[in-house]
Amino acid sequence: MAGNSRRQGAIRKTGTKKGAVVGSGGQRRKALEGKGPTPKAEDRPGHKAYRSANAATKRDQARQKKADKPELIAGRNPVVEALRAGVPATALYVALNIEIDDRVNDAVRLAGDKGISILEIPREELDRKTNRAVHQGLGLQVPPFEYAHPDDLMAAARNSGEVPLFVALDGVTDPRNLGAVIRSAAAFGAHGVLLPERRSAGMTAVAWRTSAGTAAKLPIAVATNLTRQLKAWANDGLMLVGLDADGSVDIDELELAADPLVIVLGSEGRGLSRLVRETCDATVSIPMAAGVESLNASVAAGVLLAEVARRRRLAGRV
Repeated sequence: MAGNSRRQGAIRKTGTKKGAVVGSGGQRRKALEGKGPTPKAEDRPGHKAYRSANAATKRDQARQKKADKPELIAGRNPVVEALRAGVPATALYVALNIEIDDRVNDAVRLAGDKGISILEIPREELDRKTNRAVHQGLGLQVPPFEYAHPDDLMAAARNSGEVPLFVALDGVTDPRNLGAVIRSAAAFGAHGVLLPERRSAGMTAVAWRTSAGTAAKLPIAVATNLTRQLKAWANDGLMLVGLDADGSVDIDELELAADPLVIVLGSEGRGLSRLVRETCDATVSIPMAAGVESLNASVAAGVLLAEVARRRRLAGRV
């Protein structure tokens, strides 16, 4: 009995069962105070969304860092093509002691006519500058592209006295497609091209060359948020038409062609993103023969822009 009494007394003192317990003096109350709303998943270290957001940020930073550096076009044919297309360049590198042919002579002549510096360097140095690419003794240095602001595109359209026409790209990542779209946009009277800051090809030397130099004549802008910029243009009175295989109207029924217009092109694989599609006033498709795969972004852009230009001429709104 005596042992039981001591055991019960010990239980009462430690407070492990109901009964009198030692008070906390209010210390626990402070510990139980709330810490505010739960942070978003992308703001919580260790969460999958946080790691994904950080990885995306690092990729964007790496891309921006790369975009801030001059680019080198390597190879005799690519260099001559770039010079003929009017790609802006700051230097032509020619390796010492190479075999001279017509392409080398053409490259040197074209660079000289354009006032581009011609520098002879050891082959080993050209290897390093081109990251060991197959340069065949020629390398053309292209400076970073200078993008316009979206407001500059609107200003250019208004100053032209014509009905505004823009092309916006939603996730087009192939620089050859980008260059071809720019070439079509310039050919059919567009006043500028808009690119999203993320998940998009940039104006690399490949895009420059594919555009056949038209990138020097047409303002190309970058939007931090493509959907937001499209909505801003909509508020300025522009109609938004997305090119989509499952469009609500086909190209023959596009009554908006003569209005102030933004043509939005989706990516090569996924097409328009959901938010961009929902922002568009209409989506348009191009009728095609059965069993034929969809056109890539640049070809589809050329078809649609040609139809818009034709309708504008008929309406006298060019």
